[in-house]
Amino acid sequence: MCFASAVSDHEPDMSARTSLPLLGALPLAVLALAACGGSASHALPTTSDGRPASIGVGSTGLGNILVDRQGRTLYLFARDSGMTSACTGACAVNWPPLRVSGTPLVGSGAKTSDVGKTARPDGISQLTYNGHPLYTFVNDKKSGDTNGEGINAFGGLWFAVSPTGVKVAPSSQPQGGGGYGGY
Repeated sequence: MCFASAVSDHEPDMSARTSLPLLGALPLAVLALAACGGSASHALPTTSDGRPASIGVGSTGLGNILVDRQGRTLYLFARDSGMTSACTGACAVNWPPLRVSGTPLVGSGAKTSDVGKTARPDGISQLTYNGHPLYTFVNDKKSGDTNGEGINAFGGLWFAVSPTGVKVAPSSQPQGGGGYGGY
């Protein structure tokens, strides 16, 4: 595991030292982040006029997929029936629904005609794309993470969503296989 720290748990506390200028530590911090693979290459989705978008397309190791305004991967739940969510309770804690109020702003790469809303059992509106309710995953900690891809949880499979509104198949599965009914 990589930590962006120049001081390990086994080194003496250097906080009392005053001879190290603050700016002198900056190159070391940048070097530590670079070694961890830190990157600002995951642009957040914006509308054509530059406003933050509710939904857009981001590039990940899975290819181009739908992302929320923070750049987090959006998933569909194969157990959902049309625009009706089957994910409530503990499921919705682990796979938070993409909630929306007002008119969602659509970023580049996503189709405005595919964006919609559905009412959840708790009365909150959830964003849909191509008829699928959308969710994030609690174990995706930063933009570009796709840790929920292909997971079988809460009675169904979870998939990242392509810009065309269909599931992105897990890399361990051949394209077109799996018999998931075209999700």
